[in-house]
Parts: sequence; structure tokens; C-alpha cells
Amino acid sequence: MSIEFRKAVPEDAPLILEMIRGLAEYERLSDMVVADAETLREWIFDKDKANVLFVLLDGEEAGFVLYFYNFSTFLGRAGLYIEDLYIKPEHRGIGCGKALFKEIARIAVSEGCGRLEWWCLDWNKPSIAFYRSFEAESMDEWTVFRLTGDALENISK
Repeated sequence: MSIEFRKAVPEDAPLILEMIRGLAEYERLSDMVVADAETLREWIFDKDKANVLFVLLDGEEAGFVLYFYNFSTFLGRAGLYIEDLYIKPEHRGIGCGKALFKEIARIAVSEGCGRLEWWCLDWNKPSIAFYRSFEAESMDEWTVFRLTGDALENISK
């Protein structure tokens, strides 16, 4: 079994979308996916707003991580934010997720980032256990807020 990594290229937009849909299905959020391959290509590659790294198992894409940079004013440096980390069901439990998570941490450290952050659904006990196995800490004292759709449009006027 060989595990490797490769950066996504614009032609991977349909594969990225396929994995996003797989993650949404796992998270019971399929109805929220409105992205399409062209939009992903534009925002990830043309506008350079995110990065995607695939984990390959014996040359086949087994999962992906989509991440981008944020900034901590308290640390005075950038951090990496993981938007999605997904391993296809048939490749779970054999080290692909662990290897991918370690690789994104290696990237953060090699680039001098001050932290690595992500969200995890409260009910997702297997993922919570996975992250805690790396000594990750939950940020229970913080509440996530979001504006989307009409609410975002209305406040921008």
C-alpha cells in the first residue's frame, strides 16, 4: 500500500465536487451543496482562494483536503483553515486520513503558520475522536456565526 499526495489542478474540479458531495452526504447536508465544477474551478484556481490536496492510495485519489489561509492578529501570523477533509468510505480506516491530516499539519509548520483550525459537527464522534488523537482541542468557549443568502445581501446594502 503506497500513500502519496498531489496538489489539485483545474481539471480536477469535477473530482473535487464529487468529494464535496461525498462529504455532504456523510454529514447529512447534501441539500446544502449548490457548488458546481465551474464555480469551484473559478474560485479555487482562477481566483486562487483555496488549495486542494489529494491523498492517493496506490495512485488512486482516496480523499482530499480543501484549505485556505486565515490570519491571527493575536499571533501576528497566518494560519491554515481546513474547510473540508474527506476520505472515501472504501479507503477509511487504513491510514489515508491520518496521512492527509499529518501532511496538512506539515504544510502549516513548513510555512510558519501559527495554527491549524477546522470545524467538526458535534454529532460526528468518530471524527472528534480522530482529531483528539492528535491532541487537538475543541474551542467550546466560542460560538460560530454566519451570514449567507438574503441576510448577507441585506446587510451589504
